[in-house]
Amino acid sequence: MRVKLALVMFIALSGAAQAQQPWTFSNNTRFLALGDSLTAGYGATPVTNGYAYELYQRGVYDSMNNTIFANAAVPGATSQQVLNFQVPAATQIFQPHVITMTVGGNDLLAILNGANPLQVLQTFQANLAGILTQVCIALPGTHVYVANLYEIREFPVPTGDVVGAFNMTVEGVVGFANATVCGGKAKVADVHAQFAGPQQGLLLINRNNAGQFEVHPTNAGYRAMAQAFIAAK
Repeated sequence: MRVKLALVMFIALSGAAQAQQPWTFSNNTRFLALGDSLTAGYGATPVTNGYAYELYQRGVYDSMNNTIFANAAVPGATSQQVLNFQVPAATQIFQPHVITMTVGGNDLLAILNGANPLQVLQTFQANLAGILTQVCIALPGTHVYVANLYEIREFPVPTGDVVGAFNMTVEGVVGFANATVCGGKAKVADVHAQFAGPQQGLLLINRNNAGQFEVHPTNAGYRAMAQAFIAAK
């Protein structure tokens, strides 16, 4: 009898929990960060000094007390993986009011391994268009901010042309999506402009004895990224 009673209570409580999950409170702003290692805060010390956490802690989209924040980013994620795995979680489960995103940097790594740059950019373009289309159709009231990329001046291979072409792709896709499916709520966070001046102190690669592939931002660099998202708001 006790087992049956406990089971009935469990089912009842489960039903109540499903009816109103904590993140469905109507008076909270749900803020979701999507993307790769830049969104995950890789290289920051601690990781909660990453740009997405900075935006949350500074109350950029709403006060901390009224914001439900989640970071779904995965270091190493490509645009295809963001589209396949992170977007469904956003649209089907969390349903945020605000999304910030860095995506595509890992796509460009294929170029270092001999992939055709034009083909890489075309694939990224299609994936980014898919990401924005799915998000904006499923969540028509959501504001979406997509970062472009900074140039890495001390990288062993020149990055200027590739980053320039990448950023033009981001600008074009976001602009088209903004005018068609996103209802004016999709914008580019101009991270490139924030890193256009002296980069000393902004990237790990600039530090003495740093490895040649330590291309992630320092804490100061992540603050600069956060500023790009604030400016795009």
